[in-house]
Amino acid sequence: MTVPNSRAFDVANAANFVREASERIAGFVLETPVPRISDEAKRFGSTEVYLKLENLQRTGSFKLRGAANRVFALSQDEATRGVVTSSTGNHGLGVTAAGRHRGIDVEVFVSPQVSPKKRASMEACGARIRILGNNALEAEIIARAAAADSGRTYVPPYNDPWVVAGQGTIALELTEQVPHIDVIYVAVGGGGLISGIGSYFKWVSPHTEVVGCWPENSRVLYESLNAGAIVEFPEKATLSESTAGGVEPGSITFAICQKVVRRHLLVSEAEILTAMRWAKTRGWTVEGAAGVAIAGAGKDALRADGKKIAIVVCGGNLSPEVAKKLE
Repeated sequence: MTVPNSRAFDVANAANFVREASERIAGFVLETPVPRISDEAKRFGSTEVYLKLENLQRTGSFKLRGAANRVFALSQDEATRGVVTSSTGNHGLGVTAAGRHRGIDVEVFVSPQVSPKKRASMEACGARIRILGNNALEAEIIARAAAADSGRTYVPPYNDPWVVAGQGTIALELTEQVPHIDVIYVAVGGGGLISGIGSYFKWVSPHTEVVGCWPENSRVLYESLNAGAIVEFPEKATLSESTAGGVEPGSITFAICQKVVRRHLLVSEAEILTAMRWAKTRGWTVEGAAGVAIAGAGKDALRADGKKIAIVVCGGNLSPEVAKKLE
């Protein structure tokens, strides 16, 4: 079955898209562990707390899932021409790793805001890097135009049904690893991760409450959902580098999130840092975006009594600047 074009993602058929994605990326993407937190469960207001550790994924982030699903779905002709993407780091690593697996040329557009360490990681994986634009959204728009001009396939970081379906494989795994989850907390940037997870749960486990978590300093999609349309909103620096940036006009994730995200939470930079430090005490290196979801779950503790909750620890790739703040 072929996934429809990027303007026709059907939440009602999301489970089928996710299952196909799971089959397509099997053997390349890891099934990540889901440990149960018992000793400090009260921190989250529940006695059943599970963490989906995507920080242990290959390339250190869930982004590999969506990237691999899109790259592996390319026809041989498309693969021969190569691909273009834009990234704040994790998506570019995912596309590059998947491209290398298929022998596909990958060019990644980044803004100057992306840390040198993350650029170096993508280059070490085989990508060609171009630094353009002033922020993530501008780099994304420039990259899409460059792909169209050159006849290459653009692999979006979130605005694509294959990418969304790939991220949804987290939910598929969770329903098999931990049945009957009541609430799941997910960090949100462009919305690809929560769109995939939320769509799958809506179809397979409609009782599960999908909660979106945003850093107060970078919350464009949060404000857009509240406004009922994609809007611009001023951003400040955030520890959650992976979720930073605007939302592409016309993004499919906006409409999907309207259907599948039940509640929205904002967390402060102090709360994110506290969550990251807590994870570090347990032996897990997590990036700011993962700290957003952990902080959101902790902030929501009063609502979690008697519920089985899951937290998506979306990645563990830290820039040196953020790592220093954990010391």
